[in-house]
Amino acid sequence: MSSSVPRLVVAAPSSGSGKTTVATGLMAAFAGRGLAVSPHKVGPDYIDPGYHALATGRVGRNLDAYLCGPELVGPLFAHGARGCDLAVVEGVMGLYDGAAGEGELASTAQVAKLLRAPVVLVVDASSQSRSVAALVHGFASWDPEVRVGGVILNKVASDRHEALLREALEASGVPVFGVLRRTAQVQTPSRHLGLVPVAERRGDAVEAVAAMAAQVSDGCDLGALMELARGAGALPGAAWDAAGVLASPTHDRPSRSVEKSPPVVAVAGGEAFTFSYAEHTELLTAAGAEAVVFDPLRDGQLPDGTRGLIIGGGFPEVYAAELSANEPLRKAVAALAERGAPVAAECAGLLYLCRELDGLPMCGVLDAGARMSERLTLGYRDAVAVGDSVLAVAGTRMRGHEFHRTVVEPGAGAAPAWGVRTPRPRVEGFVQRGVHASYLHTHWAAEPGVARRFVERCRTS
Repeated sequence: MSSSVPRLVVAAPSSGSGKTTVATGLMAAFAGRGLAVSPHKVGPDYIDPGYHALATGRVGRNLDAYLCGPELVGPLFAHGARGCDLAVVEGVMGLYDGAAGEGELASTAQVAKLLRAPVVLVVDASSQSRSVAALVHGFASWDPEVRVGGVILNKVASDRHEALLREALEASGVPVFGVLRRTAQVQTPSRHLGLVPVAERRGDAVEAVAAMAAQVSDGCDLGALMELARGAGALPGAAWDAAGVLASPTHDRPSRSVEKSPPVVAVAGGEAFTFSYAEHTELLTAAGAEAVVFDPLRDGQLPDGTRGLIIGGGFPEVYAAELSANEPLRKAVAALAERGAPVAAECAGLLYLCRELDGLPMCGVLDAGARMSERLTLGYRDAVAVGDSVLAVAGTRMRGHEFHRTVVEPGAGAAPAWGVRTPRPRVEGFVQRGVHASYLHTHWAAEPGVARRFVERCRTS
């Protein structure tokens, strides 16, 4: 089986060049022409996929060769792009930037090669003219296996500036697929961890995506870009499938349960908890659970029949007052954890389970205090489970990603969740009865047995 979905990778020489505007604008522009567009994002980013989903009407999916391994990039892409007319993949950082000290691992260039997809290079041309040709030549020739199919020039000042750029690029042999004016840039609000998520600005986000689509449609040759996408090579191998990987010999098979109805797993959502990978819910469902989303800002109780709880990442520090004010839900979460039910929390979820956040009462499941910090903690992590938990048995290796400006000061009574090997050896997180709480964001597709183990604990708790 192979995937022949037309596809493009939108990359740039560096961060801040306009990848998100171009990628999201392309997705929305093609979707507006009636195409089924599959949106993807290289790396662990949770925010850009929200804009991609708004642009296409489909779930935004991540392709992360560090978290999931290079061997899963193609299958996960094919899973998301199944039945689509076009796939657009937004890159991360600069084209050749990847995991620190790991060569090309997790770079946009590596993902483009794994997908056999042409690259469209978005170049911030605001402070150059003829030099753009040298820049593009360098990126196009650095790795012969990376096919830079063309460029889109961003932040171009005038007709004269555009003429100089095009003249310089003629000799490079790399075509110009579009030009975006500096005066027409779409403004998207950001804060300490990047763009403001779609869930927090739904009306404004819709307008912003529409503006991106209009800007890209006006400034780019969509027909030529589609032809480039159709030139992507066939992608061999089967698409990833949640039920299939859980039934494979390399992962735990489902146990025989006497329960007729699936256990309810409550999944935190809403504005405060927007960070999640679509495959997690798919794996929970394939493992036999009923995943029910609830909003900790508004819902006073957990979903009826809740047997387990997933609290992902997001921005609880922004909503600390509202989360604290919802005392009935805080007490319900604490009671669930006290009964020994499985609770898995990542980053923002960890903060929510603490005793307090910036002096405001939280759930009090963990004897720990959390506070905002000026220091950004960011990077990939190689971790091993220190002991048995609702997610993993001791010794299980997983890769994760940290991205926060908060500090948790632990008290007593909990064992660590992970032994982190990189960038320096340390222990991290909390395991306490049925609770597994950690700063690490992990991708369960890399270790599907995590979902099986969690759901089985829901059945027996």
